[in-house]
Amino acid sequence: MNPHVAQVSFLPAPAGLTGAQVLERWPSLADIAEAAASAGTRICVVQAAAHAERLSRHGVDYHFVDVRGTRRRERGRRVATLLAALGVELAHVHSFGFPEESHALAQHLPRVPLLFQDHADRAPRRWWRRWQWRQRYRAMAGVAFTAPELAWPFAAAGVLQPSTRLFAIPESSCRFQPGDRERARTETGLYGHPAVLWVGHLQPGKDPLTALDGVALAAQKLPGLQLWCAYGHAPLIGKLQARIERDPWLAGRVHLLGKVPHARIETLMQAADLFLSASHAESCGFAALEAMACGTAPVLSDIPSFRALTGDGKVGRLWRCGDARALSRALVAAALERMPPEQIRAHFDATLSFAAVGQRWRDAYLQLLQSRRDAYALENRPGSLA
Repeated sequence: MNPHVAQVSFLPAPAGLTGAQVLERWPSLADIAEAAASAGTRICVVQAAAHAERLSRHGVDYHFVDVRGTRRRERGRRVATLLAALGVELAHVHSFGFPEESHALAQHLPRVPLLFQDHADRAPRRWWRRWQWRQRYRAMAGVAFTAPELAWPFAAAGVLQPSTRLFAIPESSCRFQPGDRERARTETGLYGHPAVLWVGHLQPGKDPLTALDGVALAAQKLPGLQLWCAYGHAPLIGKLQARIERDPWLAGRVHLLGKVPHARIETLMQAADLFLSASHAESCGFAALEAMACGTAPVLSDIPSFRALTGDGKVGRLWRCGDARALSRALVAAALERMPPEQIRAHFDATLSFAAVGQRWRDAYLQLLQSRRDAYALENRPGSLA
């Protein structure tokens, strides 16, 4: 069975860019589509844009729909008209952030199942927004999160119906590869026993101050430990610098690299022994996923998305969020364990690679299509009240 699925993005693409430039600016748009296509599903992408265009790449057709000057519901109708013309059997909609467009899509294609994918969306908090979302997403057949626990706020808000199917699928994957560690260290200048890498903003939600506290404690048992920090947005940089300067266990041990080009991140991860994250919440955790693609052992805060990525701690170490002592113990244990990069990469290939993610999407599509067919058969059974 080769279902025809449209992956729909209602977030308008930046004006002034060609379709190819949009895919370059938003690589995940193509990555998720190509992952699903790799498993044998016929995939097209329908993208709201400031111009109309069609292009094909790597077996996926991309349709850019001109939505300039349109209201939200009209955007949904335009997309629905195109999906009907294409003969799409299921719509995979990116993000919960477009209730009006999604509702219009469901109204105009009542027999096409809608599968929504979470992209760090937040359930509505105000009662009137909750009511609106309940109405707009009533036709949702399924929803995918990196970890099932991430669905809880949406269930509590009443957005998910009892009949809504829940799927655990990583938000995307990556193309990073393992490399020779010594070569990577020579190229990047990283050193340490262990060399620990941080890739993430220096902001409260990422909790870099707890990370420093844990590193200071771990260094007392791992005197060769060096921490290397690549980051972009850095509202806490002053507090971090002050913390580093006043602690002899951190001074000279923490290296603030600043913003690093994404291509350079792969080499840094190949050079590191351990990857550290202290995040309090993540919809997926792309940096952690990239580290495992490189065979670098992750030391991650114990949050739902990281449990999902690591197979409940099958690779690397998980530690209690916000607990510096727990982090210290995890760093020491991971450094002593020395999990082989090949083992970490094998886990990535089996559960997080594009091939693995694509197969999960295909399974989800087929389940929803079969459920819809079963429902129609029941409705049309002789003697049915439908």
